Amino acid sequence: MRHPLNATLPVTSSTLPSFAAQEPPLGSLPLVARGKVRDIYAVGHDRLLMVASDRLSAFDVVMKAPVPGKGRLLTQMSLFWFDKLAPLCPNHLTGAAPESVVAPHERRLVEGRAMLVRRLTPLPCEAVVRGYVAGSGWKEYTAHGTVCGQALPPGLTMTTPLAQPIFTPASKAAVGDHDENISFAQLEARIGAARAAELRDASIRLYEAARAHAATRGVVLADTKFEFGLDADGRLTLMDEVLTP
Repeated sequence: MRHPLNATLPVTSSTLPSFAAQEPPLGSLPLVARGKVRDIYAVGHDRLLMVASDRLSAFDVVMKAPVPGKGRLLTQMSLFWFDKLAPLCPNHLTGAAPESVVAPHERRLVEGRAMLVRRLTPLPCEAVVRGYVAGSGWKEYTAHGTVCGQALPPGLTMTTPLAQPIFTPASKAAVGDHDENISFAQLEARIGAARAAELRDASIRLYEAARAHAATRGVVLADTKFEFGLDADGRLTLMDEVLTP
């Protein structure tokens, strides 16, 4: 039986242009920033076009060889989760088609791999939620029995689900640098106590909803990270990408 994604996201070099070149692929919009995977363009003063490239980033290192179709798949996953989680938290999507803001000859380059979003003021952190002690948290736990300074019960393994998910924020690193875990107190110092508490509560709420949905599909969501920004009214808003591998 064919996977349903095969019909809409064919991964072939002939049908999916790869975005791994060093020069920006779009000429009709000014390039604002180039991340590890995404290129961001200005659309007027209040919107951004986020284009997911086929660049591969692992452990904060951008690999030389692209993966054809990767950007389209990541974008479609994010769009699914933004829609699924919208009742729990506002997000940055405008609802307008990305193809509507580029030149006609560039529409194929953004189709399926771009999001047209509102400009936000990003919070200087990544909101990490863990339901298991895995990844970078495992090293700290085995050495000190803590994760980001939070004491956890002894005897946990990487496959032991935590009784309650924990919020473990991280610094937001520039391209080429490594994200670093920070304590909740450090987060409070950066964004304020009230905002830090709001960020923690929203992140855990989103993780729990996503974990419950993933479980119905036989998928264990061990941990994830969210990124948030503030809109013009100071409202906490989910942004960037959501629950992509």
